[in-house]
Amino acid sequence: MTGDHRGWRVCLLGGAVFAVCMTGTTLPTPLYPLYQQKFGFSELTVTVVYAVYAFAVIGVLLLAGNASDAVGRRPVLLWGLGCAAASAVCFLCATALGLLYAGRLLSGLSAGLFTGAATAYVMEAAPPGGASRATFVATAANMGGLGCGPLLAGVLAEYAPWPLYLPFAVHLALVACSAAVLLRLPETVAERRPLNTVRPRRPGVPPRVRPVFGPAATASFVGFALFGVFTSVSPAFLARYLDVTDHAVSGLVVALAFFASTGGQLAAGRAGRVRSLPLGCAGLLAGLALLAGALYWDLLALVVLSAVTGGFGQGLAFRGALSAVSEASPPDRRAAVISTLFVVAYLGISVPVVGVGLLTGPMGLEGAGLVFIACMGALVVAAAGYLLRHPVPAGA
Repeated sequence: MTGDHRGWRVCLLGGAVFAVCMTGTTLPTPLYPLYQQKFGFSELTVTVVYAVYAFAVIGVLLLAGNASDAVGRRPVLLWGLGCAAASAVCFLCATALGLLYAGRLLSGLSAGLFTGAATAYVMEAAPPGGASRATFVATAANMGGLGCGPLLAGVLAEYAPWPLYLPFAVHLALVACSAAVLLRLPETVAERRPLNTVRPRRPGVPPRVRPVFGPAATASFVGFALFGVFTSVSPAFLARYLDVTDHAVSGLVVALAFFASTGGQLAAGRAGRVRSLPLGCAGLLAGLALLAGALYWDLLALVVLSAVTGGFGQGLAFRGALSAVSEASPPDRRAAVISTLFVVAYLGISVPVVGVGLLTGPMGLEGAGLVFIACMGALVVAAAGYLLRHPVPAGA
């Protein structure tokens, strides 16, 4: 019993460190309108600044996603916290657009280092038989941390002084506390190897996995694209078209999408792998439809409903996609296939978001948003239609 208690303590502390790191990755979300006023850049620049984060995550996943298997979880997590701290310093010292790019790049590096290593650490630290609860801890830490970022920054920007500085100073203090905690936690990798043994992972999808991977990757792409739009341009839309200038409200709207995703991932465990992916596609489609209504009628209530519905659908779809792809993959190729799925998902929060930024100039934010919704809706309908004709098999 004592061992179980200690194991859960380490698991929860590891999850708390995970949440702190992920909080920093979405911290700038409600602050982008303030940066636009300060530096005078366009919506396209906002989306490019945001997309830099995704490309950094993809680079780390491809080049060093398996580093913690070799050198240990704690060293990689400490590197991730170092990148998170450097990102906060860049935002604190931001006097030009270049430092915003640097801050987002470092934030992406921190998330790329943490995503795999922290999830593995939380799972490995749990006592025997606690895999399901440890999965919940990792899921809650990841999505909960992403949701806390815009909420924390929005509240501080609205109700405290120094809106462009205090959120990052607070996060820097949390990172320092997390590093102190992490240094006291045990390592979970028993046999470690030198860093020079780490090799880049090459994405790949074996032929037998492709029928499942196609719809799974499409749903993941759309779900992450929806998150990308919410976290990059939704504060500007709320301020410009709905007269919502309260940073706490815009941060809460974005946070709701991530919190709903956590609920969707938990519900996927009850729905089962066979049903969670098509149900998630339905949720994504409903979220996109509500977002279209919000853009057309300029209604805040529909924006909130879109965040909750689309976020829940994203959680269902993404956990279902991970389960389906993992089950269909041969053991010796599973890591490479899952890495490929993550690469496709993170492309979803970069390429479509930049597309929205490009269209904002000639079409306006509402018109660009409707084009985005039409494209994403077509993709998710195609994925759902395929799944109706070829359901995900119940077993391997």
